[in-house]
Amino acid sequence: MNKFLVCLFAALAGVGGTMPALAQDSAAAIPTRVVIAPPQSATARIIKDALSSAYYGAAKGGTAYGEAQKLYFFYGERHFEPIWLTQAPSGDVAFSASAQKILKLFLQAGAEGLRPGDYLTPDLDVAGAKGDPLKMAALETAFSAAAMRYASDIYTGRIRPMSISENLDIQPKNLDQSALMLKLAASDDPGAVLAALEPTHPEFLALKAALATFDDGSVTQPVTIPAGVTLKPGMTDDRVPLLRQRFELIAVPDTLYDDMLVEAIKTFQASLGLTTDGVMGPATVAALNGGSAITRADIVANMERWRWMPRDLGAFNVLVNLPEYRLAINRDGKEVYTTRVVIGATAHQTPIFSDAIRHIVVNPYWNVPASIIANEIAPKTRANPGYIASQNMDLLYNGNVVSASSVDWLAVGNSFPFRVRQRPGAGNALGQIKFLFPNKHDVYLHDTPSKSLFARDYRAYSHGCIRVQNPMDFADALMANETTITRASLEAMFGTRETWVNPEHQIPVHLAYFTLRVEPDGSLRSFGDVYGHNARLIEAMGLNSPTTLAPPAPVSIEDTTLSP
Repeated sequence: MNKFLVCLFAALAGVGGTMPALAQDSAAAIPTRVVIAPPQSATARIIKDALSSAYYGAAKGGTAYGEAQKLYFFYGERHFEPIWLTQAPSGDVAFSASAQKILKLFLQAGAEGLRPGDYLTPDLDVAGAKGDPLKMAALETAFSAAAMRYASDIYTGRIRPMSISENLDIQPKNLDQSALMLKLAASDDPGAVLAALEPTHPEFLALKAALATFDDGSVTQPVTIPAGVTLKPGMTDDRVPLLRQRFELIAVPDTLYDDMLVEAIKTFQASLGLTTDGVMGPATVAALNGGSAITRADIVANMERWRWMPRDLGAFNVLVNLPEYRLAINRDGKEVYTTRVVIGATAHQTPIFSDAIRHIVVNPYWNVPASIIANEIAPKTRANPGYIASQNMDLLYNGNVVSASSVDWLAVGNSFPFRVRQRPGAGNALGQIKFLFPNKHDVYLHDTPSKSLFARDYRAYSHGCIRVQNPMDFADALMANETTITRASLEAMFGTRETWVNPEHQIPVHLAYFTLRVEPDGSLRSFGDVYGHNARLIEAMGLNSPTTLAPPAPVSIEDTTLSP
């Protein structure tokens, strides 16, 4: 009995939090007139005893108390009879019509990038519950657990983000499981209730569609172009036929890198913000190959990461996709501005999280992180006591500037009481402007005096913050909804005095990690797994197994031992 009680509330009581509107409505407030109908069967008495113990044993006013109260009242109105099961006079047990519909969703879980076996567990055995009230009550619990597991997986994902990396600072969305259970049990279409939990972002839906057609060859696998010498107009090269195939140009017998191919390469370069010169160097080859080798596991892993994202990204938002090294401003689901970015090096990874841009700082000071002081500034200052001054920096102690020569730089460590700050100016590491979304990682978007890195295909070089290629163009697009802040007003502040500007509207910003993106024509394009997050997620989800990756075989409820 105690085991049943624990299982029932692990499955049904759920956790606090909010549900999407569709899953909230029917989890209505406790009715003012409560009817607790007496149990009329042995199974109902077992359920009543379990719910009663949880309700009266919880601390009044707490979350557990509220959840237990909802369940106790819900079942009480129904004589504490099972929600998901029916029992014939003969003692035969069967799943209800709603439960049968949910079971069909379990069978089709592969289409969601999930595993049917996670929900169709051996304890969903209706035949074994015949004539045994305790087993029937346990079956009720097992089905609720499976339904809630499925709901949670499609809503917030199977894997806890920080189990992949501590840099995935994403808090799973909370699911009001008991409210959802009540809505499912009362619905004539539980499939629609559950479908409303999955992400609605067009890119998630495109990935789901690609998963459905993956094995029929509908997902295009672009031709891979081998590395080689930099190819310029007029040269000949054995890779030319592959390039013609890649761009669907008329095949000719020679290997001349002709004007038609040069124009195709220029168009491709322009689409990605590369230097539009028609020269096929290493960066262009890497970009051409970025769309190759899309696997089923990649699709499923990227669907999982979309489930981690906030349900509502904001009507006007900033999305920085780290594997793409690109920032975009989106309005009402459409991209209205984009620019290239430099992200954290693999040793100083940019974290993944969502926040809101609250401040713009013109002529910013750069407060040097302790790790950079210890690992870079201290060694250079030991070799050259004038290094700090030469970098337009101040050494501060209790807010006062002190001489670097008076400090024991061999003693730099966790308790080092000094701060280093770089003054505003042309050589400041943050450039002329930064965009703040205060967070525990102390990362932000900013300008940089080091512009050459933006021309590279691989752009993971910073200490964790995100450098923006065209910061003033970005500022202009970012302030589109502001009445008093413009690019011109920000540029008028340029100088040596740090100035903070606070927009009226906070702008959602999402630092994301998608190795697959959807192109305007609906095709998928892949990007390098710069931090290895994708590979680790694939491993954690068990997607490396050929059995797991295989599409689910067609099966009906009647083909299983689950049906009565």
